[in-house]
Amino acid sequence: MTTQRTLILLRHAKSDYPPGAADRERPLAPRGIREAGLAGDWLRAHAPAVDAVLCSTATRTRQTYARTALAAPVRYVDDLYDATPGTVIATINTVGDDVGTLLVIGHEPAMSSVALGLAGPGTDSAVAQQVSAKYPTSGIAVLHVTGSWADVELGSVALVDFHVPR
Repeated sequence: MTTQRTLILLRHAKSDYPPGAADRERPLAPRGIREAGLAGDWLRAHAPAVDAVLCSTATRTRQTYARTALAAPVRYVDDLYDATPGTVIATINTVGDDVGTLLVIGHEPAMSSVALGLAGPGTDSAVAQQVSAKYPTSGIAVLHVTGSWADVELGSVALVDFHVPR
């Protein structure tokens, strides 16, 4: 029997640009605080319960996760900051098969590249077009994975939904 899993790719919420702050240390802007909460609301209403989270170590991604008010265990991964799509996929490949729904919180351009790169059979072309046009802050891509996280590779999953909470 083949197992269906859900992969959710969340771009961090809108960040602020305080003077003198290093990029990695930039916090959420007031709009980002509100939108991260809306992202959490949308996920609770439209996605399966999140079992695990992989999150970049940047301040804005950590704050995005906190503001979603999701309660899944989180692993902060330094390699997800300024990551290439290959690094994001390799990190997903390390997740255990006891996880049914995985949330990855990261940055652009990696989030859109991963969503589009993984998109294969069963992908909704209108959703792929939305992701391709723009993946704004707080953007949420939902993908269906058949089989093990270790087997996730380019063209192997279905990109089925995209939402931008505002």
